[in-house]
Amino acid sequence: MTAPFRRPLTRARQLVDAGLAPPEKLEALEAVAARYAVSITPTVAGLIDADDPDDPIARQFVPDAAELVTSPEERADPIGDDAHSPIEGIVHRYPDRVLLKLVHVCPVYCRFCFRREMVGPSGHGTLSGDALAAALAYIRDTEAIWEVILTGGDPLVASPRRLGEVMQALAGIDHVKVVRFHSRVPVVEPGRIDDALVEALKASGKATYVVVHANHPRELGEEACQALARLADAGIVLLSQTVLLAGVNDDPAVLGALMRRLVENRIKPYYLHHGDLAPGTSHFRTGIGEGQALMRALRGRWSGLCQPTYVLDIPGGHGKVPIGPSYIETSPDTERLIRDTDGGRHSYPPGTDQDG
Repeated sequence: MTAPFRRPLTRARQLVDAGLAPPEKLEALEAVAARYAVSITPTVAGLIDADDPDDPIARQFVPDAAELVTSPEERADPIGDDAHSPIEGIVHRYPDRVLLKLVHVCPVYCRFCFRREMVGPSGHGTLSGDALAAALAYIRDTEAIWEVILTGGDPLVASPRRLGEVMQALAGIDHVKVVRFHSRVPVVEPGRIDDALVEALKASGKATYVVVHANHPRELGEEACQALARLADAGIVLLSQTVLLAGVNDDPAVLGALMRRLVENRIKPYYLHHGDLAPGTSHFRTGIGEGQALMRALRGRWSGLCQPTYVLDIPGGHGKVPIGPSYIETSPDTERLIRDTDGGRHSYPPGTDQDG
């Protein structure tokens, strides 16, 4: 493992000096860093095995020259945020929920990020007071909104004071019942999860959920687990999201170990995302068939608590859909066959609703 660092590493030269990248790659790293934001927290640096050229933690956070290769199918806004943004800071893609983008900075920058063109020091920045007020007014005036999802960027980099002010504003909106935060912070900068921040995430009459982003079981070290416990002990419901990444977790044993580790920390696996078509990320994407095979491997071998929903965010802003494997087949004589987790096929009688 690398030596501990006091401050995030944000420049290519720092990565080389820290032993996280070889000197001969400095020029390529600088080219990547000139285009996409770089930041590796001390916690993440301590998780990286610098002696392993295929280290799955380093692969997620250390820049790679492959990021400068953009495939024809890739796009700057792969899931269509801009097309569904009626006002600055709001994305309203589904009828009953909105994204509230409070900030566009993160403690770390994932090399596969689908918002990589929007986040970082040169990204969209932090919502101004006036823009936040307008976004909250939009939520207040749109009675169909049942859930507000704070994302970004990473909302938990905001101060407890600012987060508390947002939560208190949402507490005054009767039709909002659920507030969800999507964050890497508990894993990559667990020291931020202190009593003040935990308290700021709660508001009277609202259910608070935190969706924790983790992609490899090694990310859930001792400090991260302590931060997660502080959230869970405060009554905050924890879910997870994971991105399926070649060379990181595209292996049944690794993916299963991650899901178990999450459940052990009172986190219910929620989404396994198929890689989005973000520019410069083709080296991370698997085939959909590979993802379905991984989901088959999880089913029946690991607890039902360990089963995320495998989803694809349809390019262009058309929303997420589940793309997991099907276990139902229909034979030529319309007999329904159910495939078990070992691949065996079993006849199941047609229903009385004449659906074949």
